[in-house]
Amino acid sequence: MNNTHHQNFIGQASFYAKYRPTYPANMYEFILRHVSGRDRAWDCATGSGQVALALSKQFGQVLASDVSQSQLDNAGKAPNIKYLVAPAESTPFEDHSFDLITVAQAIHWFDIDQFYEEVRRVAQKEALLAVIGYNRLLVDKQIDPIIHAYYEKMFTGGGFKGCRRLVESEYRTIAFPFEEIPSPKFSSDYEWTLEDLNGFFYSWSSVQKYREQHEEDPTVEIINELREVWGEKRKVSFPVFLRLGKV
Repeated sequence: MNNTHHQNFIGQASFYAKYRPTYPANMYEFILRHVSGRDRAWDCATGSGQVALALSKQFGQVLASDVSQSQLDNAGKAPNIKYLVAPAESTPFEDHSFDLITVAQAIHWFDIDQFYEEVRRVAQKEALLAVIGYNRLLVDKQIDPIIHAYYEKMFTGGGFKGCRRLVESEYRTIAFPFEEIPSPKFSSDYEWTLEDLNGFFYSWSSVQKYREQHEEDPTVEIINELREVWGEKRKVSFPVFLRLGKV
């Protein structure tokens, strides 16, 4: 991960841990259906450790890496998870040591070719690589255009737009030089208050960067706009996608 992008994630680590969506059980079930071994897994760019925690219930040991110590400081703990600071493209792991490698909502920040080389180095025979992501949250026809306009405002500059487009393409525009296993679509659904939505906005590195550059909070306007129509809670859905390949 580029060091500049690493800095983007320092300010909002606690919001990231609390408000970023988790991934649905049926997605993990699908991945595990194709895994040959359950000894060790590597969760790359683990962030707040949500995928690592899920994997810790299925694997003997989980190694979870990230370039941000502040993210790891907010990560969930389990006895068989070891967290460490390391870039995706260069880790201290031994050759051929993992049965499953995961990267969730992060590969767009990597030097992808170098990351794939690292994946090949550390993967066991018949290991899997799972590249996971989620797209823009959906609420309803009235609210979606308001939130999507906010997305466009926040992700236009600062190197965010290109990365955002990779996510919106569900990573179909990146190279994936592995034997791919066709994957279904998934969804993470919640009942959110407006405070939950605001916390999710604060977890964006682009929002934190905007606050620093403009010395104002860009979420105030959109939260005020939504206040009259949101009600107590709203169902929000995150479309979840997966590219799963045999390394």
